[in-house]
Amino acid sequence: MAQNKDWNYHPDLPLADKSIWQWPPSPRSIGGYFARNWLRLSEFMILFLMGLFCWFFLYPSLDTTKTFAIGWIAQIWIVNMGVMLVSAGGLHWYFYTRKAQAKTLKFSHRDMMRENRTFKFGDQVKDNMFWSLTSGVAQITVFQAVSFWLMANGYVPTITFTSNPILFIAIILALPIWSAFHFYWVHRFLHVPFMYTRVHSLHHRNINIGPWSGFSMHPVEHFFYITSLCIHWIVPSSPIHIAFHVMYLAPGAAMTHTGYESLLVKDKRQLELGTFYHTLHHRYYECNYGNQEMPWDRWFGSFHNGTEESTRETRDRKKRMYQ
Repeated sequence: MAQNKDWNYHPDLPLADKSIWQWPPSPRSIGGYFARNWLRLSEFMILFLMGLFCWFFLYPSLDTTKTFAIGWIAQIWIVNMGVMLVSAGGLHWYFYTRKAQAKTLKFSHRDMMRENRTFKFGDQVKDNMFWSLTSGVAQITVFQAVSFWLMANGYVPTITFTSNPILFIAIILALPIWSAFHFYWVHRFLHVPFMYTRVHSLHHRNINIGPWSGFSMHPVEHFFYITSLCIHWIVPSSPIHIAFHVMYLAPGAAMTHTGYESLLVKDKRQLELGTFYHTLHHRYYECNYGNQEMPWDRWFGSFHNGTEESTRETRDRKKRMYQ
């Protein structure tokens, strides 16, 4: 297990290129990506099953959403609030309250910050919970409610598994790829100095990240981040796709910001969670805007592979951006 003065744990460095977008195309790499994420217990599979459960048992039916009403919108808000409390709260309890893994596979030496005026209430976790559960849950509920209303009234193209099973499954598989693409470009925009200092810096106060950090954002950032859902206003989709997408954007952010690489059960890795790739972004800011399995950072020169050389290049890039 790699350790040094900067990190409690990190994977082997330099980070390997795990991108599925390679030239010439690699069927093995592409197949491995889908097998890792869809043929075993994975973040994607868990979030999809959460979305499926919420749609069939907790969210209002499309018939209910044909006319805007406080009742069914409040129902969506309550469900989303509960899902965030259970997912982010559960992960925080497991890793940081119960300390079930101690610091095994934890990237940072640091604990969550307390008695620090940088954060609302002087507490990092309470600050992160505030932004996640107020602006975050409210805005994703609004986007979801509008999407359900559009579908219910036939204003956007809608499909079912029965009407088009191939497209239905293809959209499920493509949603994480679309979200990663959308996130990269929104994220680059938020790192423009004007936007960073006024908006995105709120999220980046979390140099040491935890489950509540993922969805903790400035309201303006929440708006841009959640516009990923607008793809369902264009591409034929179903309420199941929207429910999965909501889980991917909100509880999914908690999973990828745990600060730990994997969940251990009896000392065996059972679930991949946060990545050192994104942890480097929170430490050094102007790098790794996307995620490790997409090519954007490599294509556009913002990839940090974990080495000292990459750190120097990233710091030089930041100086140029703020000149």
